[in-house]
Amino acid sequence: MARNFSELTEDFPPERRERIEAKKEALREEMELAELRQALSLTQSTLADALGVQQAEISKIENRTDVFVSTLRRFIQAMGGDLEIRAVFPDRSVTIRNFSSLAQGEGR
Repeated sequence: MARNFSELTEDFPPERRERIEAKKEALREEMELAELRQALSLTQSTLADALGVQQAEISKIENRTDVFVSTLRRFIQAMGGDLEIRAVFPDRSVTIRNFSSLAQGEGR
């Protein structure tokens, strides 16, 4: 009989469950675009309809290693999110504001 993951881990010691939760959270914080779309239960076709493009274009965007910031912003917004661009340094993180005008301009 199949059991879900929480049933399998209920006998684990608290330290091991904490490590598992930390790992799950880290995995949620880093995803490829396709993984993010799937985690939100969206199909490429649904996203393509929202963006007014063909499904093949969604596949291309998800498989690219280099995309325009405006394309990435539209992609994220179509999934219901907002794109923030940050510069991360050892002692701080800074949100880059130059790209905020893209979101305002696209809404026109």
